[in-house]
Amino acid sequence: MSLTFDHVTLGQRVLFGTGNAAANLAAEVTRLGANRVMVIASDFETPMARTVAADIDVALWHHDVVMHVPIGVAEKARAAAAEHGIDLLVCVGGGSTTGLAKAIAMTSRLPIIAVPTTYAGSEATNVWGLTEAARKTTGVDDAVLPVTVIYDAALTLSLPVDMSVASGLNGMAHCIDSMWGPRVDPINQALGAEGIRALSQGLPLITEDPSSVEGREQALYGAYLSAVAFASAGSGIHHKICHVLGGTFNLPHAQTHATVLPYVLAFNAPAAPDAEARIAAAFGTADALTGLQDLRKRLDAPKALKVYGFTADGIAKAAEIILPAVPASNPRPATTQNLTRLLEAALTGEDPRVLLDL
Repeated sequence: MSLTFDHVTLGQRVLFGTGNAAANLAAEVTRLGANRVMVIASDFETPMARTVAADIDVALWHHDVVMHVPIGVAEKARAAAAEHGIDLLVCVGGGSTTGLAKAIAMTSRLPIIAVPTTYAGSEATNVWGLTEAARKTTGVDDAVLPVTVIYDAALTLSLPVDMSVASGLNGMAHCIDSMWGPRVDPINQALGAEGIRALSQGLPLITEDPSSVEGREQALYGAYLSAVAFASAGSGIHHKICHVLGGTFNLPHAQTHATVLPYVLAFNAPAAPDAEARIAAAFGTADALTGLQDLRKRLDAPKALKVYGFTADGIAKAAEIILPAVPASNPRPATTQNLTRLLEAALTGEDPRVLLDL
């Protein structure tokens, strides 16, 4: 790749330390001079969020968190923030929680402190997503980038192994999609490769010992790198596919990404030899797909979209919506026919190698 490129690094404070979330949050609230804090956490995450927020004054707790951020849920949260005169948003949870905070910030321009409890990576991007009338829309706005991210591996210990795997492979998808995103450059490729290495080391440690702090720290570190790479490189074909599957068919976010990833890698790898070689090197394997599939086997990763409610009846509609969203720069040109074949394979869990010679 030519070393002539245009790279933008997003400005954000990152505080990383196991067991330090409450102290770091209190220090950041003080540093930012906030007086009216809104804490966003799902019902499930609320007990943990209350522990994290134990040392700050909270003006409003908000628990109405829904996957893919439906517009009605966003508007309700925006109204609540305005009504209570909020001057700082704190989100404690996964990608849906962070996404709701971003939806508020998009219109209010309020700062966000994100405290992730999964490996989604949304906390490190300036990308927002909203769902309306069965369509998920995404966009970029620096106002939704959290000013601070507080990482604490202890907060992920309650995340079940199967969700840790799905969420971590969602992070892996950010890394791999960054290798051929529309704004790809050597810096985001380097970050993506290190993210692949960290996730491929951390996730097996979690499956072998769910209480492994080391594994969860590596996974959080990898998830952060994956998100920074993705924010820089832009949304590639993998994310375009998964946004349609999630927004239009309401498939679960992390599991959908984990399932689709090997099919996109097999689809693009023959047309992107340099990217494929970087991915393989990050896995430490002869080829990229072998590295990913070996890891997925160790993790007992999600295998087929049919498990999550997708059916063959939806393939034609999905392909129709996905096709115009695929970046023109994607290494392999997308067509209705080859997208249909990719979705057919992902639906049933067919060996992704069938797509290598498509």
